[in-house]
Amino acid sequence: MNPTPTSEAELLQRARDIAGLTFGELAAQAGMNVPENLKRDKGWVGQLLEWHLGAKAGSKPVQDFPEIGVELKSIPISYTGKPLESTFVCVAPLTGIQGVTWETSHIRNKLSRVLWLPVEGEREIPVAERHVGSPLIWSPSAEEETMLKNDWEELMELITLGQVNQITAHTGEVLQIRPKAANSRVKTEAYGTSGQRIRTLPRGFYLRARFTAYLLEQYFA
Repeated sequence: MNPTPTSEAELLQRARDIAGLTFGELAAQAGMNVPENLKRDKGWVGQLLEWHLGAKAGSKPVQDFPEIGVELKSIPISYTGKPLESTFVCVAPLTGIQGVTWETSHIRNKLSRVLWLPVEGEREIPVAERHVGSPLIWSPSAEEETMLKNDWEELMELITLGQVNQITAHTGEVLQIRPKAANSRVKTEAYGTSGQRIRTLPRGFYLRARFTAYLLEQYFA
C-alpha cells in the first residue's frame, strides 16, 4: 500500500495519477484479484482506491485520511455521467444520541471535506475494464450544508422519538437513512415509541443520487 499522503495536494495528485486507468490495471499494480462482479464484493472498489491513495482508516469512525481531514468517496456513474446509486456516508447512531448536534456529529465530520472519485459503474462493462474518472475535492457550501443539516435533524428527531421503523427511503431531501446490514438477521439496539429498547436493522446515512448528481454537475462543469 502507498504511504499516507501528507497533504491535500499530494492526495489530489495521486488521484489524478490513477484517473483514466482501469480497475484491472490498478489491481495488477496492487497485487489484487479482480472479482467477476461487485454483488458479493461491494467494498472492493473502495479497497482498491484506498490502496493506491494510501488511506489507512479502514472501517474506523474517522475520515479516510484523518491526518489531512479528507474523506474518500467513489461514485459509480452511468454512460451519461449520472450517479447510478446513492452514496453511503456512515452508520447512523440509533442509541446514545442525547446532546448530539449537527456541528458535533460524525456525519458532518465525514462530509466536511470529500475527495470524490467517479468510476464507471454500468453493469455490462466487465469490472476489470471499468475506468476511474477525474477527482474532485469538495466541501459543502453554506447552502448545501443547510440542506444536509435540515435532513439530519429531521431524521435524528424521528430516531429520538423512537420512530426509527417509520423512517423510509423517502424521508429527507438530500440525505436518507436506509438499512445497512449484510443480511436481515443482523440486528442492533434502538428505542421504540414508548422509550423501550427494541432490536432493529442497523441503519446507514446515504446521500441521494440526485444530490451527488448535482455536485458533479455543479463542480465538474
